Amino acid sequence: MSRKPNRSEPNPPEPPRLGFCCTFIPDPDPTHKTLKAAKDAAKLMNLGTVTMAHLERLGPAARYEKLEGVVRHNLAALERQIAWVSARPPLERLLRMASSVLPGYTHPVAAPLYAQAPMRALIETGIARIGEQARAGDVRLSMHPGPFCIIASRNPNAQTNGIAELEYHAEVMAMLGYGSGWHPFGAHVNIHIGGREPGIEGFRESLSLISETARNLLTVENDESLFGLDAVLRLGDRVPVVLDLHHHWVESRGEYIEPDDPRIQAVIGSWRGVRPVSHISVSRETLLPEHDPTALPDFAALSDGGHSWRDLAAHSDLMWNEAVNALVARHLVWTDFEIEAKGKNQASVPLAARIGRDLSRAAA
Repeated sequence: MSRKPNRSEPNPPEPPRLGFCCTFIPDPDPTHKTLKAAKDAAKLMNLGTVTMAHLERLGPAARYEKLEGVVRHNLAALERQIAWVSARPPLERLLRMASSVLPGYTHPVAAPLYAQAPMRALIETGIARIGEQARAGDVRLSMHPGPFCIIASRNPNAQTNGIAELEYHAEVMAMLGYGSGWHPFGAHVNIHIGGREPGIEGFRESLSLISETARNLLTVENDESLFGLDAVLRLGDRVPVVLDLHHHWVESRGEYIEPDDPRIQAVIGSWRGVRPVSHISVSRETLLPEHDPTALPDFAALSDGGHSWRDLAAHSDLMWNEAVNALVARHLVWTDFEIEAKGKNQASVPLAARIGRDLSRAAA
């Protein structure tokens, strides 16, 4: 687990990790004799939500009861997810948590309910216990708010709401025990730059508008359209850069960045002593059904064949391409990975098994 670093000294080498994002997909179970039984099994492991419109239609007592029920379920489900990850091999002890731990936390309908003492005690006690469980299980945690969570915008309301959403994520991290110091135990809250305007410099200026806790947890990733790796690296003196290899392939129109690329050292430097995290997926299986899984997809050839960049940017269900998987293995010497395939743990577990076998053979 990443220790709290001295920002003037690099951390000692750490073992690599990779993991899934937000939603757990159970293995097929012959005891689930009906679709409802299978859905119930998945529900136990995953966070739920409630719409603010639904809460608003309820009376005061029913509104509180409904939200409390969802929160209790989410705390229990997140505990189960972390327990599952903790029991996995060390290579798999990484989890991106879903943002919906506390649904509507910043919304005017739900905010007064979250402020009530019994709800506050339930949340603080439950989330603190989850953080202790994660550290005991050596699980690295992160969160990734949705694309509306932006800290720089020409629209004042969008900026205000985006910053409030970021602060919510930072508060959850703080309650977990990650609210002090620079990305403690590797924890982070990752966002995108946002719209074309005000861009990189507007993002930089807006860092002064967020709390110290949020700044110390914040990371920013390259995207596939407006802000590629070279642009995002201009923020590396202030914010750690999360390299998304698939986004980079799309934005660069076909480049596969290797670990010896000089930009990798800039990414590492931006984390200032904490082991970086990167993202990976690959284009959808249904888009490339005849593609050789042992060959890297060729962006130019696929584009010439009629595939749009937007289609190529969409994430696969599983990590079906062995050449991309080998690229991930090469990058694990310096970074951990969040697997963004839609198959979640059904994608990350086979990838970890394949890489784990290769690492074992290399060490033998």
